[in-house]
Amino acid sequence: MLVGPPGAGKSTVAAALAARLHLTVRDTDADVERTAGKVISEIFVEDGEPAFRALERTAVATALVEHHGVLALGGGAVLDPATRRDLVRYRSDGGTVVFLDVSLAHAAPRVGFNQSRPLLLGNPRAQWQALMEARRPVYEAVASLRVSTDGLRAGAVAEIVENQLAAATTDTSGTTDRRSGE
Repeated sequence: MLVGPPGAGKSTVAAALAARLHLTVRDTDADVERTAGKVISEIFVEDGEPAFRALERTAVATALVEHHGVLALGGGAVLDPATRRDLVRYRSDGGTVVFLDVSLAHAAPRVGFNQSRPLLLGNPRAQWQALMEARRPVYEAVASLRVSTDGLRAGAVAEIVENQLAAATTDTSGTTDRRSGE
């Protein structure tokens, strides 16, 4: 499972990691859009952030039950207390949560700070910085692993994650449980 701020590359890295591990990929933002029948920015404008967060909470809870591959969570999903409890339970059951970390300098070109990111309207750089300052402790608290994506392409990040997963899950017999990449 991948968590992190906008611009960290969660969706792209999830697809690359799933390909490397021969698993399926799922993105809770895509699940929310499919359920709502509209893009996230429209949900924010037409229905408000609380409606989006409720859809997001349901998408994460559903994916944790149904999906057994690589899962990318929306950047703010970890702010929900029930989601945090679910992530702690997921980790205690043997799952791995990877915090994809990124600096503002590297997130900016990826995100583009455009209108499709409703929480970054106004002064997007300042908004992203404030958002990250508030969320960093939460990302760190729920994560089993942290990987910086600064200056790296998705494939390189996926390789780092795969290597860290292998190192973390190799038992004394030398075998690796590939399911921990879920």
